[in-house]
Amino acid sequence: MNTGVITLYIDRPNYLEKLIRYKDKDIVKIITGIRRCGKSVLLNELYYNYLLKNGVDADHIIKLSFDMQKWQDLRDPEKLYHYIDDQIKDESRYYIFLDEIQMVDGFEEVVNGIKAEFDSDVYITGSNSRLLSGDINTIFRGRGIEIKVFPLSFSEFYCVKGNTDKSAAFNEYIMYGGLPYAVLETEAADKAAYLKMICDTVVSRDIIDRYNIKDEALFSAVIDLLCSSIGSYVSASKIANTLKSNGYRSVDNETVSRYLSYMCDAFLFYKVDRYDIKGKEYLKTQNKYYICDMGIRNSKINFRQIEMTHIIENIVYLELIRRGYVVDIGKNREKEIDFLVKDLSGEQYYIQVSYSIEDPQTKDREISAFYNLDDGYKKIIITMDNNPFTMLERGYRKLHLFDFLLNNDSLKEV
Repeated sequence: MNTGVITLYIDRPNYLEKLIRYKDKDIVKIITGIRRCGKSVLLNELYYNYLLKNGVDADHIIKLSFDMQKWQDLRDPEKLYHYIDDQIKDESRYYIFLDEIQMVDGFEEVVNGIKAEFDSDVYITGSNSRLLSGDINTIFRGRGIEIKVFPLSFSEFYCVKGNTDKSAAFNEYIMYGGLPYAVLETEAADKAAYLKMICDTVVSRDIIDRYNIKDEALFSAVIDLLCSSIGSYVSASKIANTLKSNGYRSVDNETVSRYLSYMCDAFLFYKVDRYDIKGKEYLKTQNKYYICDMGIRNSKINFRQIEMTHIIENIVYLELIRRGYVVDIGKNREKEIDFLVKDLSGEQYYIQVSYSIEDPQTKDREISAFYNLDDGYKKIIITMDNNPFTMLERGYRKLHLFDFLLNNDSLKEV
């Protein structure tokens, strides 16, 4: 891999705008996401430069990154508090950036103490779901807001690539993913080498060390199996049975369930629940797991299994949650709907994802999942079929994948 340091940064205007919008509000800004997705650059470079350009003095911005050896001693909460106390020299406002805060034991009380005792605007990043919104009100006493950061969307990726052919850009995107460093690398071999390093460290080593996992081979096998099963229904028992048949005799459902939880905690995978539309209840069996980045997935399984329908299904899911939708799998009697999607206003969409519906049998199969849903909500099939028609029978809609990925309002407009 190229040993030169990449000094270019990818602008993330949507995330930067969120930070700017919350600037100086009396809440802790909590930036979450998998490691190496761009959280640190967003905060320590893009937002830092914004503050400097808008009149904040550099000596009133305190930046600490706890995954760096330089700041290892400050992982002790008492030392961290006293260090910040020493840095604050006057009564003016200070901007405090605490990167990878989950490495500080008891960080909650330190952050709350800083907020209470100093005129400060506090920003933290974390790559563990201890910082997810469900805990924010408890941890920060109702004064925290989460900003979820993902690897680059296809829209962001396409902007970085400039005026290249969409299909060529998409092929690169689904192969090597959207981690910023991988996107900036120009050679395929360097992208692959970087992704392997990420898989060996962030994907495996960090989680193994964090949770003191003893059976590293089993943990890696669970990840590999999930990577091979994107878009498929899985359960802890199903995974355990598959691994037993592959020679892992000591595996059990409880261990697999615990490993799945760890992977989701680290934002490596997202678990999607099934919702019975007619019964109006969540189902406890058979979920799907989607990975945070296709480059990580492909690297982990040595760039095998490039099944387009499952890949674009994963990418559509990530784009939906990136846009803030609530996403479930829909069960419509005996049929399954890929995504049951709601926005904050209550608007709902039923979405099927298929690489192509040119074949009449495939088209009938995808459309039949919408039958008997007469609630007035849009039923949309996202596909890569290259034709101009957007209307299907019964008022169902067809949306090209690129139109969906490159237009945030595409579901409303189709």
